[in-house]
Amino acid sequence: MTCRWLLSVVAASLLSLFAAPGSSAQSPREIHGQVVDATGAPVAGAKILLGGVEQSKTDAEGRFAITVSSTNAPLTAVFGGLHASVPSPTGTDLHLVLIPATIDQSATVTATRSSVEMGIVAATVETLSSTKLYEYPALTLDERLRQHAGFELFRRSSSWVANPTSEGISLRGLGSTAASRTLVLSDLVPLNDGFGGWIHWNEQPPETIDAITLASGGGSDLYGSSALGGVIDIVPSRPGTVLASADIAGASEDTSNYSGRADLRHESTSALVAGQSFRTAGYTIVAPAIRGKVDVPSNGHYQNGRVELARTLPREGRAWLTGNLLNEDHGNGTPIQTNGTRLWRYIAGDDWKAGSHVDGRVRGYGSNEGYRQSFSSINAARSTENITRLQRVRTQEFGVSTDAAYHFEHVALIAGGDLRDLRATDFETPYSAGAPTGIQDTSARQRFYGGFGEIVAEHHGWSGALSLRGDEAANLDTNAIVRSGTKPQTLTRTPDRHEAVLSPRLGISKQLPARFELHASVFRAFRTPTMNELYRTGQVGQQTTLANSALLSERATGIEGGAHWTSPRSLAALQATYFWTEINRPVSTVFQSGTATSTTLLRENLGQIQSQGAALGAQLQPGHGLSLDFGYQYAHAVVTAFQPQQTLVGLWIPQVPRHTATGQLRYHHGPGSFTLAARQSGRAFDDSANTFELHTFFVLDAYAEYRVHSHISAYLSFQNLLNRSIETARTPNLTLGTPFLAQGGVRLNWGRN
Repeated sequence: MTCRWLLSVVAASLLSLFAAPGSSAQSPREIHGQVVDATGAPVAGAKILLGGVEQSKTDAEGRFAITVSSTNAPLTAVFGGLHASVPSPTGTDLHLVLIPATIDQSATVTATRSSVEMGIVAATVETLSSTKLYEYPALTLDERLRQHAGFELFRRSSSWVANPTSEGISLRGLGSTAASRTLVLSDLVPLNDGFGGWIHWNEQPPETIDAITLASGGGSDLYGSSALGGVIDIVPSRPGTVLASADIAGASEDTSNYSGRADLRHESTSALVAGQSFRTAGYTIVAPAIRGKVDVPSNGHYQNGRVELARTLPREGRAWLTGNLLNEDHGNGTPIQTNGTRLWRYIAGDDWKAGSHVDGRVRGYGSNEGYRQSFSSINAARSTENITRLQRVRTQEFGVSTDAAYHFEHVALIAGGDLRDLRATDFETPYSAGAPTGIQDTSARQRFYGGFGEIVAEHHGWSGALSLRGDEAANLDTNAIVRSGTKPQTLTRTPDRHEAVLSPRLGISKQLPARFELHASVFRAFRTPTMNELYRTGQVGQQTTLANSALLSERATGIEGGAHWTSPRSLAALQATYFWTEINRPVSTVFQSGTATSTTLLRENLGQIQSQGAALGAQLQPGHGLSLDFGYQYAHAVVTAFQPQQTLVGLWIPQVPRHTATGQLRYHHGPGSFTLAARQSGRAFDDSANTFELHTFFVLDAYAEYRVHSHISAYLSFQNLLNRSIETARTPNLTLGTPFLAQGGVRLNWGRN
């Protein structure tokens, strides 16, 4: 009922937007203001554009004055690669702070799949700049994203010690399993693992990331499968002028981290080379009270590399080729339990423009991946360990993606399509008493293709977007070969399955006086089960999860509505968003059997889950180099229907806390900077029956950096300063998150800000 009511309100509002009269009897008025950089210094010579047309330039004090007639087009300040925008200037005295254009525009690109700016985006979008990512006390990218309230990996641990199969993302309290219910992109290319749906957080060297945009709420209307909880867009750093940078760091737990980047440019051609090497002895993840002889530190190492060759084209076009390599090995806390990944990814892209009103993007991409994992059984005293299974997975991926936008002064039309083809083979060798007992090999193929259309418009402070996408998801060519002991080999063919899905979305926003903004949206989204969920048995700790080839796709319906306020000089900003998402047929794990030392689960479609709550945010800039960021999420996430086990109805979704809160205090003064970060997570449960409780935790981290020379900076970072215990899982044995960790390093920069 609520969803239908909101849909009617949103539809009526959007119709009124297009039905509004084409002209207004407003008299011309003067708008003046000042343009400053991130330090507050005035910027002279910045271009002032209204609706994309240059009106003026700032004077020596960064000030400007223009006359505005009846139009309410966006006002933009541009200087070099910096950018600031006001969707619909209602005041007469503006204060514009320039930031890198790629960072500011990434929010629009992620939310609308275009660079067209048509008023306020009707979505909850947060962009973390490279500065916020670098100056956050963390070792890996997923840890840096925890400054966004509500972001968490499936098992509350970090990718530098976690099993990759537990690195799915939870946003909006929707939880995850091995697969992520959030789609991760980089430059329109999906990064979710083609076989398992988890994320390879260590795939890119940190110097190659300009910013990260988190768009919460369903995104299947533009991006297709997996975008139930939202879309995370990793904005890559492009090759620039001649530069070089390096980061050399060491940390406790016998950890080392080295990374670097070099750029070259000659006329219209540029190149980038970057890489990283990380190694840690890790820590013992099993709780001290139950550790035994088999428990060893969960160690790991990874190396990654990136090469990009780019060429600028006429009419602001650009074409490029990118290659990426990841080599990763993990010890999962015992001598036998290990895993490794080797991933090659390649991307070809073209950004083009045809005149002043048409632009578009084309991407071709692919990947080859090898993944291996070993499993074991451990006795009750945790003194002996026996191998139970070896797995090797080979995955190949190929995809094409394209979109184009045709924009007028107040309306833009956007359309595009995607094709993604995945082929994988899972080789499994069961063991008993230390000897192989047969084979269980499964080969399969998944194919996704879809297209979308979108209308984006703005008029007199109103803006809106209406989009619709159609997808076909197919499971094809599934063959299972099984041989047990001396029995004859059997071949089982699974019939092909095809599924067609429509994903609509409707959103509206309104710019109000006194710098208030309102937004509301309603959407449908979906996620197709991965080949890992359909065909592969997995194990984390002593918890074994069985595959289920009969799983159906998850379907979500959601609504969001919120408000945003910014103070006159952008010294403070407040956001509040209500969200409600209902997922039918969610894939979860249901208890099958258990002992004192192990638990067996089965992947099943639960019936229905629901997450509703609120997300709050505040940003304060009192001056003198001080800034504060706060975030809070309340998520009431429960099972609302499951016919086979009625006892699950009303229980919490696994690994989803009701309350999460984050806060960062940042201080910049001259050559020095300091960040104090806090994170609080409420209690959660590790299983669908809500038997294994994970207690609440509070973590305090700190980061400090000082520029000792124009090209050299030194930094210190401390995680979990209070050395609190973070319960990550009970499988059924309790495992813990990152203990106190100290890191120190030096950054070298030539030609890079």
